[in-house]
Order: sequence, then structure tokens, then C-alpha cells
Amino acid sequence: MKRWMQILTALALGAIFGLGLSLSGMLDPMLVRGFLDVTGTWDPSLAFVLGGAVLIASAGMVVRRRLRRPAFDDAFHLPAITPIDTRLVLGSAIFGIGWGMAGLCPGPALASLSLGLAPVAIFDIAMLVA
Repeated sequence: MKRWMQILTALALGAIFGLGLSLSGMLDPMLVRGFLDVTGTWDPSLAFVLGGAVLIASAGMVVRRRLRRPAFDDAFHLPAITPIDTRLVLGSAIFGIGWGMAGLCPGPALASLSLGLAPVAIFDIAMLVA
């Protein structure tokens, strides 16, 4: 029963996340590029999406601190804190360059599969292979 609840919860939250990405415009690469192009025709509208995401994540962290364990698991599975190293900086730079070039990052790229566009499917396959 607990495992099914984990799966159903993940599915529901993933669907809500994908819907949020769609409604916010994050599935539109041109809108994302406009936001990232601070020296050209900058479009600050996605800053509100970022602000909303920070508020929701902050609220989630406050709630998590008050809980001893999650509802459908024995413990929280949080990443370990690691120092900033060359590998992290290079990976972050590659991520940012790819996001700026394609206008898609992993979450919106996967959610964009719902649009049924062949270039998005090719992008997702390349992302998974890399």
C-alpha cells in the first residue's frame, strides 16, 4: 500500500508540475530565450514564475522541517551537501549554455513531450543519452 501511495503521489505532483510549466510559458523556448537575453530584448515575465517557485519551495522546506518523516516513506531522502568543485561549475555552465541555446531545460523538455513535436522528442532523447 505504501509503495502505491508513493507512486500515485509522484504521478500527481509530476502532473501538477507539468501543468504549472505549461501555464507559466516555460514550454515556449522563445519566451525562455527572451528571459535569458538580458542584453537584447529582455522579457522579465518569467521572473514571476521564478518568484512563485521560490515561494512554494520555501514553504515546502518549512513544512519538511516540522515533519519527522514523510507520509509515505520511512525517511526523507535529501542530497548530501558537497563543496563547490570544478565538476559542479563545469556542469552548471554546460547546463546554462544548453538552456540558453535550446530554450529548454530538463523539466520543460519532458513536459513538452505532451505537445507531440518531433524536435522536442529528439531533444529529449539526446538529453537522456547525454
